[in-house]
Amino acid sequence: MTSIFSKIIAGEIPSYKIAENDRFYAFLDVFPLVNGHTLVVPKIEVDKIYELNDRDLSGLLQFAQPIARAIEKAFPCKRCGLAVIGLEVPHAHLHLVPINTADDLNFSRSKMKPTEDELKNAQSKLLEQLNFYTNQ
Repeated sequence: MTSIFSKIIAGEIPSYKIAENDRFYAFLDVFPLVNGHTLVVPKIEVDKIYELNDRDLSGLLQFAQPIARAIEKAFPCKRCGLAVIGLEVPHAHLHLVPINTADDLNFSRSKMKPTEDELKNAQSKLLEQLNFYTNQ
C-alpha cells in the first residue's frame, strides 16, 4: 500500500515543499510540534530508516543538513533537533524541529494546528534561509 508520503511526493496530496532532488523530498509537517517542523523523506518507500541502503541513509542526512541550518536561522531556537520516530507513517523519515529544550521533541504532546497562512509563512521563511545556504 502506498504511504501518505509517497502520495505527497507524487503530488497527489498537496504539501508545503521545502526542498527536493531526485532521491529526497522535504516538506513542512502540517501538524507540527512547533513552527518550522519539517519532514525529510526518501523518495523510495522504505518503512524503517535502518532499512535504507548505505548510500540513501547517508544521502538523507546530507540532504537534511542545509535544511537544518536554514531552520536555525528562520525560527527562534537554540538548535535544530533531529528525531526518527517512524510510528505515524510507514515510510522512513526524519523530523527536523526547531528546539529550545529537550521537551520540544516530545512527540506525545499535542500537535499544533496551524492555518494555511501560518504554514505558507513558515515555508517562506524557511525557503528564504535555504536559498541563502544553497547559493553560497
